[in-house]
Amino acid sequence: MQLPPELIKHLREKNVILFTGAGVSMNLGLPSWSKLIDYMAGLLGYDPTIFQSSGNYLELAEYYSIKEGSLEKLVQWMDIHFHANSIDVGACPIYKQIVQLDWHQIYTTNYDNWIERAFKHYKKPFDKLIGIADFTKSASGETQIIKYHGDFEDHESIVLTETSYFDRLSKEHALDVKLKADSLGKSILFIGYSLSDLDIRLLLYKLQCLWGESIDHELQPKSYIFLAKENPIQDLVLEHRNVVPIVSSEKDPGKALEQFLNTLVEAIK
Repeated sequence: MQLPPELIKHLREKNVILFTGAGVSMNLGLPSWSKLIDYMAGLLGYDPTIFQSSGNYLELAEYYSIKEGSLEKLVQWMDIHFHANSIDVGACPIYKQIVQLDWHQIYTTNYDNWIERAFKHYKKPFDKLIGIADFTKSASGETQIIKYHGDFEDHESIVLTETSYFDRLSKEHALDVKLKADSLGKSILFIGYSLSDLDIRLLLYKLQCLWGESIDHELQPKSYIFLAKENPIQDLVLEHRNVVPIVSSEKDPGKALEQFLNTLVEAIK
């Protein structure tokens, strides 16, 4: 796999932020969004197929929240099933590779705590940041794991419904301010995302806007995204936003990500 030389250089200098999405945690067998929606349908007495076709995931979670009065029962189910005792993080090479790459900062839109558990498993210190109160507790020199869309440790922090997502769009959260500051002089590597995800498209747009307001926007560090398959149309849009796509020839997404991270580990030795 051909890697951009600049990415390797920045990795060696510890000048890259890792940003992980659901495609990472799915390698542990965590329930997909589709299974989560099916569970909502069952609780509400809907046929899962009909429920799935009645709106997007954010709308359906919003509907569930309105009908049930809260997300508490759903979040409890998610916490249990996302952290099943049968899951062995040590048996997943992807999480070992993430730890081995020794990031200064890892942002994630995942609610689960498997990255944190991987750091504990491999005895690597870290700080977890969920909200502004955590900023003062962060120890210098340790990897920061920033839970960009919330964490099961704080149910109120979880961005799951349409309202909570729109709130994040309309208000500048403390984590948004932190991301702006962190990303000004660093590249970002996105893994575990599809370009059909609104999360990643919004993040890339925000980064473009941030640098577009600067007279020095040509100095913006490149960002990188690992993708399962090539799309020339998306490639051009990414290039316009100063993002370099890295595409694997491996058809299995999990194997492709594992091979990519292993190549990074070997490249920086």
